[in-house]
Amino acid sequence: MQDSTPYAVGIDVGGTKTHLRAVAGDEDVVDHVRGSAGWRPHDPGAAADWLAALVADALPPHVRPSALAVGGHACETPRQCAGIRAALQERLGVPALVVGDAELLVPAAGLDKGVGLVAGTGSVAVGRLPDGAAVQVGGWGAVLGDEGGAAGLVREAARAVWAAHDRGEEPDALAAGLVAAFGVAEVPALGAALEAATDVSAEWGRRSPAVFDAAEAGSPLARAVIADGGRALAGLVVRLAARGVPVDDVVVAGGTVLAQPALYEAFTSALAESLPGARPQPLRVPPVEGALALARSLR
Repeated sequence: MQDSTPYAVGIDVGGTKTHLRAVAGDEDVVDHVRGSAGWRPHDPGAAADWLAALVADALPPHVRPSALAVGGHACETPRQCAGIRAALQERLGVPALVVGDAELLVPAAGLDKGVGLVAGTGSVAVGRLPDGAAVQVGGWGAVLGDEGGAAGLVREAARAVWAAHDRGEEPDALAAGLVAAFGVAEVPALGAALEAATDVSAEWGRRSPAVFDAAEAGSPLARAVIADGGRALAGLVVRLAARGVPVDDVVVAGGTVLAQPALYEAFTSALAESLPGARPQPLRVPPVEGALALARSLR
């Protein structure tokens, strides 16, 4: 027998973990966390199948959602999100909404408009124009972009160390930290170690603590890399503002920027210089709360 209680379901599909939360009224019914293995956002049918299976596994037997909202990692364009949404509605037969995972931050903070900025392994900023059209900047991956994210910081740290090596300078704390983190014998060997990564973002990103440790040890190179990363994150917000996105409120999330005060301070200082009216705030609740807020809006 089908349970007729209306269950709003929110899902935050991150790069490594997925968080599903279902509520009936104001009462939490399900809080489920699992890995994101198998998430294929560039294949709408496969993504919808993955989400439908997740809902079936997580919800109690005989329960169907009354509305579902998903923030999906690597959902990069409105067309891509719309394709997953259409396939998901076809499978579940309930109102659904699919957005990029960074779009969960503003509603999670209880705001109607603003910028969501994520700096974890990578970096991206999103917002909406006054007409409701979504705008995303950044998020181009560790090889070419993601400045201010963990992997981008490691890439820029390696570049700084190589440049110092070319100038004939003795290795400092940043060079020593990267050499140790990648398990190589000397600075010139860092290039091969970086290029050998099979998952560039993850393998570079997990070495980012070496950058912050070197900064605390007094490395001018590391401190410059962090300062540049903060300016790059502020630059994402500046780009959104230039395109007409309201940037009065900037909600910040991500395991790198929120765990590293030096990077957060570099970001907020640069933002204050570029956009004095913008109000940055760290997100204090799980992003899945934003998915729940969006799901409730569909009912």
